[in-house]
Amino acid sequence: MPQVLEWLRTAAKQVDEADRDLARCSAQLPASAADPALKGASTAANRSALWLAAAAVLASRKGPTRRGACRGLAAIAGASATTNLLAKSLFPRRRPAAELVPEHRRLSAHPRSSSFPSGHAASAAAFAAATAMESPAAGLAVAPLAAGVAYSRVHTGVHWPSDVVCGAAIGAGMAYATTRWWPLPQEEPAAAPVSTSTQSLVRGEGMVVLVNPESGNADPDVPAWVRRHWPAAEVVVPEPGFDLVPQLESAVDRHPRPVTALGVAGGDGSVAAIASLATRRGLPLAVLASGTLNHFAKDVGVDNPATTVEGARRGTVVAVDLSGVTVDGDPARCFLNTASLGGYPDMVRFREKWQKRWGKWPAAAAALARVLYASRPLEIDLDGERVKVWLLFVGNGSYRPKGFAPTRRPRLDNGLLDVRYARADVSFSRVRFVLAAATGALHRSRTYVQADRPRLDVHVHGAPVAIATDGEIRPGGNRFTFAAHDKALHLYRPAGSTAAELSRRAG
Repeated sequence: MPQVLEWLRTAAKQVDEADRDLARCSAQLPASAADPALKGASTAANRSALWLAAAAVLASRKGPTRRGACRGLAAIAGASATTNLLAKSLFPRRRPAAELVPEHRRLSAHPRSSSFPSGHAASAAAFAAATAMESPAAGLAVAPLAAGVAYSRVHTGVHWPSDVVCGAAIGAGMAYATTRWWPLPQEEPAAAPVSTSTQSLVRGEGMVVLVNPESGNADPDVPAWVRRHWPAAEVVVPEPGFDLVPQLESAVDRHPRPVTALGVAGGDGSVAAIASLATRRGLPLAVLASGTLNHFAKDVGVDNPATTVEGARRGTVVAVDLSGVTVDGDPARCFLNTASLGGYPDMVRFREKWQKRWGKWPAAAAALARVLYASRPLEIDLDGERVKVWLLFVGNGSYRPKGFAPTRRPRLDNGLLDVRYARADVSFSRVRFVLAAATGALHRSRTYVQADRPRLDVHVHGAPVAIATDGEIRPGGNRFTFAAHDKALHLYRPAGSTAAELSRRAG
């Protein structure tokens, strides 16, 4: 132990000497136009105001940049708490003397808190690293500003260089830590076996394609796009307000030639409806994602229309699972992604009501808080076992991660349902659930249960409850039977990694 302490004292002395040498070198730099810029950047980053403004700019554009802004703010929250509430209390250190740097470079208010570590450097590194994790281009744009803020703390004489290095390390670590409860988007398509019976479609011969104009991001040029790539296909634009399946089925029945494939341009709801018809008819399906979110198409790797066209041209078809739910004995309704009971349908309703004003993620967070605060627990029999739950989640296939925010499916051919529920029959269940979700510790919480199973029977006691399938609220009931149908749906997709390559090239 004495040898260890002596080594630590020697190392600390060496770091202190290096800090003084580096700080002296910085102080001796000649005056330049960079001085007021660095001083202004250091001041602008007080209380993360600079990063809040940068996040607002990035969030104005949907997609990776908006996700990067949100992840960056989450990382800043963790980095600020770690540096200001924990590290500065545990490792008090005197700041450099103000006289060390020229007067024109000094800040008007010299900080009085512990010098170690630098909170400004931690926030800068956290925001830049987290943004880059979602959008490398946005991260590259933010990185010079973050580096400038970090160095400015030495340039203005309020931090030692080692304070900045350790603060930046904390910030980068916090950016990586966000993936524990907010995983990065899946880059490769979910694994699924290639079917042995394939039908090559070059011009769309024998194909009937339904184009849903009411999908969230429907493009009025989609029918023309389909006719341009598949000139021999029949394009069906359904009448609004009527069920999609009967309209497409009628077109299939009256088609002059035997129909060999179906296609659908729309969101997850449209794809799920047509997928049930394709499965019943034993026909492969070509998916042209044109909805708002297109979760299923992204997981399968066909969220870019060019991918589907290439798969049809090559005649490569993959077999994926398709799940269904029967409500009070009615005909089964298929779902591609998720089905849920309890608070989740209410959360979907509130999210859709608020997201036009607030944006998707703030609306989703507010909806979750609203539901957990106001909802009443469901008393259900889950495969014969009586439990009380706040919400029940059923996924088509096994999702990852196994926490509160399932986001991706590594495989779509295991024939299993992903069953998760938040228990309401333990003390302080809502508080414990929220804390466990926020800290990424749901897998160890008694309020959360997850299991994979091929079938699930649910009997809800009391009044009928609504069910949400693929984000859409459906009429409810009391008895629900969920079942996974192994490799029931056949989709056009290039074999191997071609789907991912095409998506990246087109995107």
